[in-house]
Amino acid sequence: MRKRLPEYLKRPIIDTDTTRNVRRILKNRCLNTVCENARCPNKNECYTKNTATFLIMGNFCTRNCRYCNIATNRPEPLDENEPLHVAQAVKDLGLKYAVITSVTRDDLPDGGAEHFSKCIFEIRKLSPDVKIEILTPDFKGNKKALDCIIEAHPDVFNHNIETVKNIFKTARPQGDYDVSLKVLKYIKENSDIKTKSGLMIGLGENFDEIESTLSDLKACGVDIVTIGQYIQPSKEHLPVSKYYTLEEYKELENLAKKCGIEHFQIGPLVRSSYRAADLV
Repeated sequence: MRKRLPEYLKRPIIDTDTTRNVRRILKNRCLNTVCENARCPNKNECYTKNTATFLIMGNFCTRNCRYCNIATNRPEPLDENEPLHVAQAVKDLGLKYAVITSVTRDDLPDGGAEHFSKCIFEIRKLSPDVKIEILTPDFKGNKKALDCIIEAHPDVFNHNIETVKNIFKTARPQGDYDVSLKVLKYIKENSDIKTKSGLMIGLGENFDEIESTLSDLKACGVDIVTIGQYIQPSKEHLPVSKYYTLEEYKELENLAKKCGIEHFQIGPLVRSSYRAADLV
């Protein structure tokens, strides 16, 4: 039996002129968002603030992470016009802070790093004052791909660890906990780009394992950490093991401080891109 969703995790449907305008701009530019594809519970709140998180390189992922709502299938060829369309949407929306993420593209030699780079370039060409955060896959730890990202120099590089080491292979069978840490460490050691990572809770981890993960992230020099409740997208995805109480989120904040994490956002509905500008 699926666990009942606590009231504090439920969000109202909001339909305003602003949310409709955001959808119109995204549709006109033929753009995807992680807000829609991943069924983010904060979608409507973000749309009311005239913002969204762009999902580049298609709707299909080459990996089958067992918590994620994005479909796994053979990906389509890259849209060479997408970087320009993202930049145009950023300008249309009047964003001061843009967040770009992607599906995982293991079919591409560089995992899509150059495509990220082109998006950053096009945004800065049209809106030079916009701050840019990218949330990337692990690129299989490919250092040439990471060097491409470093050269493009986003303001924030985000790669989510997603869960604790003991659960990692269950949740992300095609990923590797240590590779994810190495990616974050490489960016930090070879640039002055702020680094960020996040994890979901409610998959069966305990506080000691969360503390160990936070310590690992701190050891890699991660500047910003997000922690939020995992919500099962469908019956086919991993079940929720536990819904954390609001009091336990306070404990997690103290845990982050104990591990030396100075900048964090921790709460039931926190997602990696949620109120991203506030943390920077």
